Amino acid sequence: MPFTFQFGGSNAFGGGFNPEGFQGPNPNPRPRKPRKPRRAMGNAFSRTLVNLLVTLVFGLAYFYLELPALNLHAEEFYVFIFLLCAVYCVCAMFTSGFQSDGGVKSYFHFVRKQCTIPFLAVAALIIILALGALASWVVLRAGSYSKLLPIQSGDLTAELEEIRYDQIPMLDADSAAQLGTRKLGELADMVSQFEILPTYTQINYQGRPVRVTSLRYGDLIKWFTNRGDGLPAYLIIDMVSQEAEVVRLQEGMKYTVAEHFGRNLYRHLRFHYPTMMFDEPVFEIDEEGTPYWVCSRIVRTIGLFGGVDVKGAVLVNAVTGKSEYYEQVPNWVDRVYSYDIIMQQYDFYGMYHNGFLNSIFGQRDVTVTTDGWNYIAKDDDVYMYTGVTSVTSDQSNIGFILSNQRTKETKFYPCAGATERSAQVSAQSRVQQMSYEATFPLLLNIAGQPTYFMSLKGQDGLVKMYAMVNVQQYQIVETGQTLAECENNYRQALAHAGLIAAGEQKPAAGETQELEGIVAEIRSAVIGGDTHYYVRLEDSLGYLDFNTAEVPLAVLLNVRDHIRCTFVLEGAEFPAHGIVPATGFEYVDWDN
Repeated sequence: MPFTFQFGGSNAFGGGFNPEGFQGPNPNPRPRKPRKPRRAMGNAFSRTLVNLLVTLVFGLAYFYLELPALNLHAEEFYVFIFLLCAVYCVCAMFTSGFQSDGGVKSYFHFVRKQCTIPFLAVAALIIILALGALASWVVLRAGSYSKLLPIQSGDLTAELEEIRYDQIPMLDADSAAQLGTRKLGELADMVSQFEILPTYTQINYQGRPVRVTSLRYGDLIKWFTNRGDGLPAYLIIDMVSQEAEVVRLQEGMKYTVAEHFGRNLYRHLRFHYPTMMFDEPVFEIDEEGTPYWVCSRIVRTIGLFGGVDVKGAVLVNAVTGKSEYYEQVPNWVDRVYSYDIIMQQYDFYGMYHNGFLNSIFGQRDVTVTTDGWNYIAKDDDVYMYTGVTSVTSDQSNIGFILSNQRTKETKFYPCAGATERSAQVSAQSRVQQMSYEATFPLLLNIAGQPTYFMSLKGQDGLVKMYAMVNVQQYQIVETGQTLAECENNYRQALAHAGLIAAGEQKPAAGETQELEGIVAEIRSAVIGGDTHYYVRLEDSLGYLDFNTAEVPLAVLLNVRDHIRCTFVLEGAEFPAHGIVPATGFEYVDWDN
């Protein structure tokens, strides 16, 4: 076959040799057959019915799985409606036999003609979204954002009383979780089937600061085999004694965040309260030990999407699933407002109480919360506290806020001093040879001095020592093997620095001490031929031991007597649940 030689051609070979007669791609391709048009399904009524049915099935499935709140203030509601409209339109394209011959414009024309109601619904929602977002814009509503958290001023040392040893939490969340895991590991009948829910809630339970959490199923197979009886127990971690307790239930918990299908707590809430928005549920127990889920109701108070706040809560019995909404929650509930809502609302106040422009230019009196928080037990409620610092500097605090997690009552306490992180570094440097890690500080009043208290944890995550750092003079740092030893060392350091008088130091172990109070309980026992009266005073968990051979007048004691007694501690700390030998007592004149 003859060949022709070509240069620079633009054929399929890019130039060069080309077989004679070869012309590249076929210049006259065989025409394609026209696409066969899809036929419409039935009449207009039947097509609309099919479209609605498919959309309804999709909507029910999506609602069951994603659980959007049917509320104009919830962003997920708009996503839900947009998806329903999209599903209806796509279904209408198939049932009507629609074929595009004009690109995107033809699709738009079809939707406008055949899906008028979904089209109008989407347009209306877009307008509502735009107007709602504009009405929530902080630039326009800075004054409203700054008023979300009403704040009062307070005196830290006057209002924050010195708390007893049995009220000071020694553990942080990580240490509590380790104790809980070890405790569950001791129970052979549970450890193979259940795990511990990692979300521990700090509450006051029977006058003690504790953390509580629920169990959860080990996996889906273990859920199938155990779901009939429910979760058999929950855990209580005593934050003072550092003891973990597994509380077994007569009837298991069947409504938790670890359940599936209708007993899943999120689904249970949504089906009973379809329009409410909720914060993350927290596990609590009432004073009788009944487990509940506290589900705070979220509301948006500025425009459609701004000003997140809480308005009451739904309490769900974890055993029976019975639920009830309370705008004013019962007093035993400790946590309605989460720490992040309170801190966010304070940040709005600190940033915008002098206007939005001031938060950017000038920044006069602009403050923000520090990057941590902790909890204080006060008046049978749990208060969240965090430091406040100037937006222009994070090296020192200008004060603290204490906020009641049940009522959101918040006070600002001016107190210039070190940040919590600086205090942690100071405490760790004091025992740097031990490589201990300091927990996030707890704010205490020690001898009228604002004081950071921290536990020092070892590599195993357990508490080894304690540290106290003066807030205003954070070079004053003391540690101790026990809380009492730490406090005594700290008081001596305060006295040495001239911050307190020497007489304000607590007596050391072996010294005679006094305690005054009203007799709340008397018990007796005969030991070694002598009668002993064990007396507990009000607001005390420990007992004073009066040996009648040494204190014969103890036989005259009655409940409600007001007495002043003397005793000697073997250690430096009055035991929370122990017995201390008493050396004598005297009656106190009620009129005095």
